[in-house]
Amino acid sequence: MIMSVLRVLVAFALACIAGALIQLGFATPNDVVTDDPDRLSWSVEQVLLAATHAAVFSAPFALVAAAIGEWQSIRSWVYYALAGIAISIAGFIAIYSGETSAANSIVNQYATIAYIASGLLGGLVYWLFSGRYAGDVNEVDSPA
Repeated sequence: MIMSVLRVLVAFALACIAGALIQLGFATPNDVVTDDPDRLSWSVEQVLLAATHAAVFSAPFALVAAAIGEWQSIRSWVYYALAGIAISIAGFIAIYSGETSAANSIVNQYATIAYIASGLLGGLVYWLFSGRYAGDVNEVDSPA
């Protein structure tokens, strides 16, 4: 039980980092792929800050998705990818609802694709490290 909880928490943290890396890649692609140590350290700092922000928002939703996945022994990557996309779209909507009525808005095709891509990658990273092991450890997968 404790190992399952630890597995879920580590996978959640890695999924947040992966999603933040995609977000930064969409925002400043030249800073993500660089050989300049100063720009690279700035990028790492920004990824960790964005991952922390994503983790704070998405933790309740991810907990529900992970609990359902563990309870129902869902080991399909599709479930976790769709859960990641749904959580990131919820974050996108939350940011949009907090905007003022200024001319600049987050609602555009580029930002939407960035959020969908970060949710997709976050869900896949979660599945890779935890979701594919979901469920009862004593349960034996037998071909039907």
